[in-house]
Amino acid sequence: MSLNVDSAAVAFTFKGGMLPMTVMELSSADPERIRQQLAGKLSQSPAFFQHTPVVLSVEKLDEPHLALERICAVCRDHKLLPVAVRGGSEPVRQSAWALGLGWFPPVEEGRPRVLESVDTSPVHEVTRDDTQVGGIDAPALATRLYRGTVRSGQQVSAAEGDLVVIGAVNAGAEVLAAGSIHVYGALRGRALAGIHGNTHAGIYCRELEAELLSVAGNYKRLEDIDSQLLGRPAEVHFTKEQLEIKPLG
Repeated sequence: MSLNVDSAAVAFTFKGGMLPMTVMELSSADPERIRQQLAGKLSQSPAFFQHTPVVLSVEKLDEPHLALERICAVCRDHKLLPVAVRGGSEPVRQSAWALGLGWFPPVEEGRPRVLESVDTSPVHEVTRDDTQVGGIDAPALATRLYRGTVRSGQQVSAAEGDLVVIGAVNAGAEVLAAGSIHVYGALRGRALAGIHGNTHAGIYCRELEAELLSVAGNYKRLEDIDSQLLGRPAEVHFTKEQLEIKPLG
């Protein structure tokens, strides 16, 4: 008796997601100026420069040709890993591809991506109907309510509104929302709010132990969080061009 083996077994699948990514916005194309500033940053925050992936934004540069290979070499010398370039002319795009980097259009030309949740646990969706806010029609927002623990390896997302987790978010788990994230338990995994660029979004939790916090692409790792805030209720907002973490209350 012989067994039939499926020779066309699936080797991979594509899944939508939102990974935290640092954007390095260049205001100078001079590799040596970039090197000098990176050296200073490295001395201030050595933990950040540990093979961190970065997107090089050249939108502020009005130069058709860049020493892109030299700039990437400077980044790698300081343990930053360029993975893509955002903006720039056609020669810049071609250079990025030749170096094995991705390329993104400028922000104003890009379209926000809709996340797919890869978590299969039941999620209750609460929709708020269109309302009048200050005399202006406000679009309907969908708040996703997740009951239970978000376990390691799971991802729960709210692509259009807020996400409310009635439970804990374990280490190795990830929660994402276009709006704010509310965790009625311990937040030990990764929380990314305002994933489409909403800087007014926030993160709220009963116990802060997060591996990573992000609002509108601006993030902090666990080692960057004040130890006095750990293990306590906290809220996170993007203010004055940086993440602000403070006690909740």
